Amino acid sequence: MNGIIGRKIGMTQVFDETGTQYNVTVIEAGPCTVVQRKTQERDGYDAVQLGFEPQKEQRLTKPEQGHFKKAGVTPQKVLREFDVEPDSETKAGDEVTVAQFEGVPYVDIVATSKGRGFQGVMRRHGFGGGRATHGSGGHRRPGSIGMKEEPARVFKGKKLPGHMGNERVTTQNLKVVQVRGEDNALLVEGAVPGPVGGLVMVRKAIKKPAVKS
Repeated sequence: MNGIIGRKIGMTQVFDETGTQYNVTVIEAGPCTVVQRKTQERDGYDAVQLGFEPQKEQRLTKPEQGHFKKAGVTPQKVLREFDVEPDSETKAGDEVTVAQFEGVPYVDIVATSKGRGFQGVMRRHGFGGGRATHGSGGHRRPGSIGMKEEPARVFKGKKLPGHMGNERVTTQNLKVVQVRGEDNALLVEGAVPGPVGGLVMVRKAIKKPAVKS
């Protein structure tokens, strides 16, 4: 299994056996239920669909209710897919816990960043702003964004004022400090995107060693 679904609990400090202090984010990771096993032959790729947090059946649509009944599992509030090895024997109804991260040194965490509302270019993109002198009239404006007669348009992707935050963010290579299986808790060094209580997806780091040396 490559990952798990969880929620951000908050930040705290812990110490290892040598007395080194770590600023960590606590994540409630799982337990998750395997709702569907996708295979190369049937679906064109290998993956598992995990469910997190039980959901009342009356809150689901008829197709959703049928999806869970076919798998023979309790309805789940959150569904996410994770890659899995083709020879994996994982099947619907299996339980996935945080214990899979025992011995894993680094993880990647995917979450939705905090929404900051509508912001100007200075806050949103770090622009320097215009002249601060009296009468300039453009202290916090982006400046000219116009083009010449050709192409006579503003290119797509131009940095402009707009909605800041509330985007999918992946933070890579966070060190795993502790795995507390009895509490379904994963402690990782550093900050994690999103607010307290926000949904996160934790997966094994793709740019770091898979096991501790």
